[in-house]
Amino acid sequence: MTDAAETPDQAPGAPHPRETEKIFGQDAAQQAFLDAFNSGRLHHGWLLSGPRGIGKATLAWRIARFLLATPPPQDGGLFGAPPPVTSLDIDPDHPVARRVASGGEPGLTLIRRTVSEETKRLRNEIVAEDIRRLNKFFGLSAADGGHRVVIVDAADEMNPTAANALLKMLEEPPARSTLLLVSHQPSRLLPTIRSRCRTLRLSPLGPADMAKAMEQTGVDLPENTEHLTVLASGSVGAALRLVSMDGLRLYADLIALLNTLPRLDRPRAIALADSVSGRGASDKFALLLDLIDTALSRLAMTGVAGAPPAPEAAAGEAQVLARLADTPARGRAWAERAGEIMARTRHGAAVNLDPGALVLDTVFKLQDTAAG
Repeated sequence: MTDAAETPDQAPGAPHPRETEKIFGQDAAQQAFLDAFNSGRLHHGWLLSGPRGIGKATLAWRIARFLLATPPPQDGGLFGAPPPVTSLDIDPDHPVARRVASGGEPGLTLIRRTVSEETKRLRNEIVAEDIRRLNKFFGLSAADGGHRVVIVDAADEMNPTAANALLKMLEEPPARSTLLLVSHQPSRLLPTIRSRCRTLRLSPLGPADMAKAMEQTGVDLPENTEHLTVLASGSVGAALRLVSMDGLRLYADLIALLNTLPRLDRPRAIALADSVSGRGASDKFALLLDLIDTALSRLAMTGVAGAPPAPEAAAGEAQVLARLADTPARGRAWAERAGEIMARTRHGAAVNLDPGALVLDTVFKLQDTAAG
């Protein structure tokens, strides 16, 4: 197993995917893998795709434990073929499960961004040397003839050289090996990598599954889990971020500010800007930018569809959206302004402009759009 000083494959506030036993809302993806396994024709490369935080890495670790602990199906002999396997669950006391949990399973390795020996900082991409370590992994592990599993999390983060190195392994995979590629944006991968993998598409979670998944993390849930599910787009990772930074209240404050448009409540706007300014507020500022993007998208959808999206993401949101985007033309205006605003704001954040000033500038542009 790979142990790095940093864990870029772990959502803040959540247990590592290797420590998450249950997965919710992804029965179709699990069944698709089980059907392939029971057929005796298991593909060597799997692409687990879907938005961030919906369980892709958790499923990858479940599949890895399952493959390492479960003998492959055999042809029917004297007593016929064994019954098909119906679950990816592995007993937590199984030796494989124990070794995976402790990081000591020799048949499994994890590829993720690593710390540079030169800078002593976490790289922003997976590099070729990370992929080439697999040559040693497969070479040293081949003697016992057991199954070997590789998890790449996230495959989107490979630089071109690393991607080409992985492609060679997918083209000529070692015997009894399975590569599990976690991908948030499959379009960023080489088409040849995608073509050599079978895709498991995971779906955003609904409110009931979201509540169960959040309960598993041990995080205290807010009263309105429906608002949380909508804002998080069915992503547990996004929900954890929202909970840890009081994102539901931040979005409610944003909607309350929008409700004052086009006659802007300036004190309320200044208070919102101040809440994401100052030392240690950079993460909250980034969250506010995402929430502004969400609000603008929902305004555009309201105008085009003729009704606010349901359910609401904050109390009273539907009324605000319906008033500000009451025609298709106004919906298109919000969509056009959204692209302009977010490009300008992201650029300002990238060059370290004052967050408070950026927020106020954004609010004034929202006022102009509402007045138009």
